[in-house]
Amino acid sequence: MTIPRATIRLQLNRDFTFADALAQIDYFTALGVSHLYTSPVTTAQPGSTHGYDVADYGTVSAELGGEAGLRRLAAKLRDRGMGIIIDIVPNHMGVGGAHNAWWRDILEWGRHSAYARHFDVDWHSPDPALRGKVLMPFLGGQYGEELAAGRIELKFDASDARFVVTYGPHVCPVCPADYAALLQSANHAELDALAAPFQGLTTQPDDHPRAAAARDALRTFVERNGTAAIDAVCTAHAGTDPAGRDRLHRLLERQHYRLAWWRTATDEVNWRRFVDVSALAGVRVERHDVFEAVHRLVFRLYADGVIDGVRVDHIDGLADPREYCERLRQRLVPLRAAVPYIVVEKVLAHGETLRDDWRVHGTTGYDFMDDVGALLHDPAGAAPLAQTWSALTGTSAPFALVQFDARREVLAAYLAAELDHATRALHRIAREQTVTRDFTYASLHRAVAQLAMHFPVYRIYPVNGMRGPLDNGYFDTALAAARQALPLANRAALEQIAAWLGGRAPDVATLVANGKPPRTAKTAPNAAQNVTNMSNVPNVPLSHALIVQRTALALFSQLTAPLAAKATEDTAFYRYGRLLSRNEVGSDPDDFARSVEDFHAANKRRAQHAPYSMLATATHDHKRGEDLRARLAVLSECPDEWSATLRAWSTLNQPHRRNDTTDNADWAPGAAAEAMLYQTLVGCWPPDLDSGDEAGVRALAERVAQWQRKALREAKLRTNWLSPNETYESDCQAFLFDILAPQQRDGFLNALAEFVARIAPAGALNTLLQTTLRLTSPGVPDLYQGTELWDFSLVDPDNRRPVDFAARAAALDSAPPAAKLPHWRDARVKLAIVQRLLALRALAPELLREGSYVPLEVHGALAQHVVAFARKRDDACAVIVGTRLAAKLLDGDMPLVAAQDWRDTAIAIPKDCAAPLWHDWLSDTQISDAEKAAQGENTLYLRDVLQAMPVAVLSNLTPARA
Repeated sequence: MTIPRATIRLQLNRDFTFADALAQIDYFTALGVSHLYTSPVTTAQPGSTHGYDVADYGTVSAELGGEAGLRRLAAKLRDRGMGIIIDIVPNHMGVGGAHNAWWRDILEWGRHSAYARHFDVDWHSPDPALRGKVLMPFLGGQYGEELAAGRIELKFDASDARFVVTYGPHVCPVCPADYAALLQSANHAELDALAAPFQGLTTQPDDHPRAAAARDALRTFVERNGTAAIDAVCTAHAGTDPAGRDRLHRLLERQHYRLAWWRTATDEVNWRRFVDVSALAGVRVERHDVFEAVHRLVFRLYADGVIDGVRVDHIDGLADPREYCERLRQRLVPLRAAVPYIVVEKVLAHGETLRDDWRVHGTTGYDFMDDVGALLHDPAGAAPLAQTWSALTGTSAPFALVQFDARREVLAAYLAAELDHATRALHRIAREQTVTRDFTYASLHRAVAQLAMHFPVYRIYPVNGMRGPLDNGYFDTALAAARQALPLANRAALEQIAAWLGGRAPDVATLVANGKPPRTAKTAPNAAQNVTNMSNVPNVPLSHALIVQRTALALFSQLTAPLAAKATEDTAFYRYGRLLSRNEVGSDPDDFARSVEDFHAANKRRAQHAPYSMLATATHDHKRGEDLRARLAVLSECPDEWSATLRAWSTLNQPHRRNDTTDNADWAPGAAAEAMLYQTLVGCWPPDLDSGDEAGVRALAERVAQWQRKALREAKLRTNWLSPNETYESDCQAFLFDILAPQQRDGFLNALAEFVARIAPAGALNTLLQTTLRLTSPGVPDLYQGTELWDFSLVDPDNRRPVDFAARAAALDSAPPAAKLPHWRDARVKLAIVQRLLALRALAPELLREGSYVPLEVHGALAQHVVAFARKRDDACAVIVGTRLAAKLLDGDMPLVAAQDWRDTAIAIPKDCAAPLWHDWLSDTQISDAEKAAQGENTLYLRDVLQAMPVAVLSNLTPARA
């Protein structure tokens, strides 16, 4: 089995290993998933909590249990008819520290390292201090200060016979070309002899074996005599002594790296990062040799049947995602008779679809999360909630404007180096043509910045260096906006950039006339970075023009993608707070709500184009848990009540603000941060938490405080990660703990708990609908670890907390979800829905995964409160019915509309889906339609279908136990 029926995402780390996952197989089996879908299993930096900082692509993490542990897990799963999908990280590796052998080799040998082309390093920096070097921006302070403080040290690693420069956990090898001088500086006869083999060493590859042999002799000497003599060399380079500091500085100046303050990375980093994370370096997986090195373990695990497929992380970071997906598929397919399951992590803008020519099974589910999330929101709430937000914060800017301001700021303050790299690639093209050589770097820089800031999607995907119609649609939107923003004097540069970025093929004839003859890929200049794989296939004729144009295209795309992510998800989402349930990865807060028809249309597209795409409502990267968002969506149904509540709480808690005086506008936390804090508290308040439970409230406050600090820094308004305003942050935390203090029990705490209690039933109803739709829509449902019960988590690391699987296993039984609805606060009804619908998927896998999708017509008094569709495959049929926007329909504490209130509301069933007897998988009740079917009336009344539950899944298939 390779195409999953349903997956459960597991976050592996040293506290939850392969052995821990193996211990839960009985639970996973009983739950009904077909595959475990794991975070990366390759060796990451020591202590990694997520696995995305890969240090070694070739080995399975020993912290997780090693390859033997993974194989034991896979074997046990195979015995149960289950499998594994793993997350792979081809875009970047963890650097810094001491554990990435590829990166250490680059630091040691520079551009002549065997791995110099494995990373996206610009060895031709215009900065003389970085030419031929790698910026190492890991110092906690200015270079001179850290050097004088003795925190940068020369050491000798006896186990490896290497001189290294260390700074905290970071280890930078000294180039062997410097060993002779170092050893001779000790004035020690034996060290002088050991220095001889190092004399005259160069960084050329032919000298690398000679260096290794010389180190072997050095190792032998140390094993026999110890390190006392060599330690003297290190002591002579101590930074705390002026003479030693000068020696160490001069030594460092000769290395293939430049140690620098971490803040320099924004402006000067000369290698591609993962977004703005300077501990993660971009990998040139577009090169054939790098691709094979990165995936060798993956191919072996797949060929051996250990894994059944892969989830590709951060696909938009790659130079050419289409080419990468094609090569990955071509390499995997011959290894097994089965079809490899391949999905990609891709954030799609509203209306954007995954490219068909990638030939993968789909995305990891952000698009579905957005579709179902928008369905839960009442469009009538958009305007009044916006008015409330405007009145509280003093700004009426829509999200699009907030996002644009964030893009401008992030580009200037966080991605300046990436903008510089893209601009220089274009400037290089300009200089090589007589007709464009007078376009200045500054004019191109301004134009590229405006294009990037206005780009409506993450990136474009040209084929063979040319934009297609889809790309042109997005590019032209940015181009038109950039034209309006730029002075007339810069328009010509902008139009030329549009041509170079895939608008037209390079003019090879012009370049030949200018002395730039076509070259083969084999002799392509090393200056060209990030070209697609075609440039690495020997004897394929590629002009220099085509190479540099593709370089520019890739660098521009590798700028717009992180800019979109950083500015939207990690900045604007924390500035704009009309309703935080729409501030989620893959969503646009301005796209507030969607109709049932919109939801059906999205599902039909998915069924047609990506029937095996993942369906997610929670991920390890979500901003807010699925049930938190479902509860906050209720506020769209009662905007006036929420507005009054916000104002009342703001007045009630005013005494707890810091510096809130008539002459101080910078009070803490500030209007926007305070309003978003109240939404967060409403969303994450546990259903069973009593306001008098001091320990429980304190635990909640500590979780929210962690979120608050991250939210304030991500917003980048009064504090940020680069320059934290700790006084402001402390004041905000004090406000939070004050309003949740035990002495507020009869004030804000009770008001908060009472408000949550009023909307919680409608929020629970939204949860049950969202869960049912995820498990019955076209695609492969994914369960994020632990979300089988309530998920009121906040952004990471809160959403990556340990999961109590034992409690979930104990909650499993054979009772139908309807029997658990009266006790909905314990979330067992949610777990029971998951178990029941996964059982249906196991009984008829093709029905819900591949069956046709038929929107059903609903009519009657409450038709607008219903979503209904049918799934049909051969003779098997299922009808899915759910209640929506029901806050005003509920009476009391139950998340259920009274049967009689549905009145004449009914669903029309197509004749080819009609059945004389329906079994409801969620209530174990039978609904007979025989008499109506005989009369030609194929109708199901909601008063019959939704008597016991707010959702129903009717089928002509009956559970084996029934």
